[in-house]
Amino acid sequence: MPPDADDRVYYVISDLHIGGDEQLGEVDFLAELLDFLERLERTDEDAELVINGDAFGLWEMTTVEGTAKFDLLVETYPRLFEQLRVTGENIAITLVPGNHDHELAAYDEYVERFAEYNVDLVQDQSVTRRVGDSVVYFEHGHQRDPNNRIDDWGNPHASPLGYYYNTLVTSRAGQLSDRGRYNWLKDVQAVTPTERMPVWLLSKYFYLEMNPLLRYALVPFLLLFNISAVLAVLAGLSVAGIWSAPIEWGTTFLGQFGRAGTALWFLLAVNVTIAGLLLLVGVPLYFLRRDVRKTIERFGVFETSITVDAEGPYEEAAREIFDANPETAVFCYGHTHRPGIKEVDGGVLANSGTWLKRLHRRDGIIGVLPPVFYPSYQLCAIRIAAESDAVAVEYEEIQKASPSPEELTLTERLLTVGRKPDTDLPDRTVVPNKGTDGTEATPEAAE
Repeated sequence: MPPDADDRVYYVISDLHIGGDEQLGEVDFLAELLDFLERLERTDEDAELVINGDAFGLWEMTTVEGTAKFDLLVETYPRLFEQLRVTGENIAITLVPGNHDHELAAYDEYVERFAEYNVDLVQDQSVTRRVGDSVVYFEHGHQRDPNNRIDDWGNPHASPLGYYYNTLVTSRAGQLSDRGRYNWLKDVQAVTPTERMPVWLLSKYFYLEMNPLLRYALVPFLLLFNISAVLAVLAGLSVAGIWSAPIEWGTTFLGQFGRAGTALWFLLAVNVTIAGLLLLVGVPLYFLRRDVRKTIERFGVFETSITVDAEGPYEEAAREIFDANPETAVFCYGHTHRPGIKEVDGGVLANSGTWLKRLHRRDGIIGVLPPVFYPSYQLCAIRIAAESDAVAVEYEEIQKASPSPEELTLTERLLTVGRKPDTDLPDRTVVPNKGTDGTEATPEAAE
């Protein structure tokens, strides 16, 4: 249970994922993080920084074991740990383990080592803090995710499915990333939910790794595939003598444009031929694919409406916490990398997002081109503070330029014109204080 009511201000960040094998060790936001910590070093507020899980990517550090990972982190990021030490002299810093750094809860030595840098490592799954007359509940959120839930908390050998994915796939991606035409494979950490991984790999292969001549040869066909499929059906009807009017009309129409019309007719003829062949084999393959996909979906390999649920489990968890402790006004979590805020049963459910790059899926409008994964940053910190008879929850944006100009190809930029992701953070939300019975506190009750 938290201490008596106070007016302390809480800043919350999560999902930094600092550390990992080779290319995963690059921290694109390190300068912004240091600036943020330096600001807290100078603040006059009675403040506490809560790092709400996945501060470090210990799962992805496969070359060392146990607390040796701490030594490697300090050696790799000396400026970060020195800044934590200095900032911790001015404000309290609390570190809550997540799933990627669950090992922090498994070795008591970590508590002592972080204390040397003025960081209070709490090895529990959650912490609470009192703000005004209300309580704020913090947890990372992975315990609501069946792929990352750790039932035997604190056991260094606990290995949920997500552990194997990150130690075998994510860490390997960090080791191989610089072998590609572009250094993109390290962004595997930004692919959420992980069910999107197969589609993301296809997208990056097509737009980045595929031979440019082959890609540009395929683009017209893929863009016109839907039209070509219709024309292939019409051509079949014409050959069968059932209905030839559309083909005759189209040939006459294109003939009016001379060589340009002939060139377009040739392009369409090639596309129609290919589309026709695909349709012939596609019908039986469609039924086979549908049956195989249904089987695979039962194992949660691909993205489905069942496997992708970013909010449902947390709304249910918030209701449970609000019911168990009626004074709780805010349920703060991370894990999903999606900053957002929502009112639930008189309280607030707030997600602290991530400092990693975010990848926003943009499907093609026409044709069958692979989707584009548009990169952006939504660096932020949640600020939670008491107000008169209420608790204010607001997102503070940490500015960082979009990586899209450097990372998207010309084709990807053209396909996403006018469809850039909305990176605005949630609006400020005020939650009325709750009395000991869970009702909104009146001014008299709050005094």
